[in-house]
Amino acid sequence: MNRFVLAGTGSGVGKTTFTIGIMRALMKRGLTVQGFKCGPDYIDPTYHTAVTRRSSRNIDSFMMTEDVVRTIVARNSIDSDVSIIEGVMGFYDGKSPLSNEGSAAHISEITDSPVILIVNAASMARSVAAIVKGFQQLDENANIVGVIANRLGSKGHFEIIKTAIEHECNIPVLGYLQKGAVPALPSRHLGLVPAIERGELDPYFNELADAIEATVDLDLLLQVTKAAELEQTSKIFETQENVQEIHLAVAKDAAFNFYYEENFELLKANGAKLHFFSPLENEPVPEQAQGLYIGGGFPEEFAEKLAQNEQAKTSIKQAIEKGIPTLAECGGFMYLTEEIFNHEGNGYKMLGVIPGSVRMQEKLAALGYREITGVDGNFLIGEQELAKGHEYHYSVYEGNHETPAYFTRGRFGAKKEGYSHGNLVAGYTHFHFASNPQIVKNWLAACLEVRV
Repeated sequence: MNRFVLAGTGSGVGKTTFTIGIMRALMKRGLTVQGFKCGPDYIDPTYHTAVTRRSSRNIDSFMMTEDVVRTIVARNSIDSDVSIIEGVMGFYDGKSPLSNEGSAAHISEITDSPVILIVNAASMARSVAAIVKGFQQLDENANIVGVIANRLGSKGHFEIIKTAIEHECNIPVLGYLQKGAVPALPSRHLGLVPAIERGELDPYFNELADAIEATVDLDLLLQVTKAAELEQTSKIFETQENVQEIHLAVAKDAAFNFYYEENFELLKANGAKLHFFSPLENEPVPEQAQGLYIGGGFPEEFAEKLAQNEQAKTSIKQAIEKGIPTLAECGGFMYLTEEIFNHEGNGYKMLGVIPGSVRMQEKLAALGYREITGVDGNFLIGEQELAKGHEYHYSVYEGNHETPAYFTRGRFGAKKEGYSHGNLVAGYTHFHFASNPQIVKNWLAACLEVRV
């Protein structure tokens, strides 16, 4: 089989563009392609899923053990011909400037995957070989087997940089894209999910595949990216013994769609039956629900419609008031506050379960990995338990209360975070359940204790 990490020298070099273009080009050859994304990002896997028609999976060496990373890749690659792992930031960029933890380089080592390095070679000739050579030599375990160049001026420019890299680095340059060869990637935010669901991006994906086919040697790519099958060394995704069926309602639509597939897999392995509903379509919480999950997304972009959907708002509020164990992450947390103020400063009334409001801003409010410990009374995670996740948002919470949901620790220290009351746990942090599967068991056990 084929498996490789598509990495970049840094952010913005074209990793996602090449990833989805190569995915679609290989599919046009009749191959089955499985996508993976290094790191916690939700948007890029959405593109992968749309292109390959298979659920893309996040893999992360900070939030997961190495066994879990390998198992996720192994179990989802079984019936595919090619597995493509899109990197994150630069190849060596991760949790720490002193190690590979959390980086695409670490993932390539854990999964024993060869690496294709994408470089932005605009306005460069022989100098690009120095960049590639530096990436080869920083870590002797780096298995960089090929290079793709982006933003070139001409075919002649490609021949120059190809000659330089192959001479100095002894690895093939597989191809290139010229500057302006393909349109810019569509917006990563408003309307992305519904546009994908309607198939509106298919012409773009096909155009990208045609451009890749024209200037990237896909036959050579497949030759240099052969990889051995991985073993499923973790058992956490297997159906657990002596579990009871528990009905869990999950808010899922264009406003709430940031969920890790492995979180769903772990819930199902422990007895949860998932029932999806759409607050955006004014659907109520399914009446058999014993638990409720409201994930992240873009509620601010749909705030006006969400504010008008009284049936959904009332149903969710009543479910929480009845004591159904509820986890609300980031966008879900925002939805449960009294009001969302969008980028234009317009306010829209939300559920009012959490005192205070949230306000969008242009500046990034938080970004980074989090280590999470619980507080007394938190049904999801105890005071002595540890889980991992991440935070990424442009809104700030404006309000006061004395009931945080948990403590989080990131690069800049520890802080109280979120809101907890009764059987509600809500906050900006996105949990990855594979970091501590016990939190799934805690949640479902709490669901069994509540009469609905």
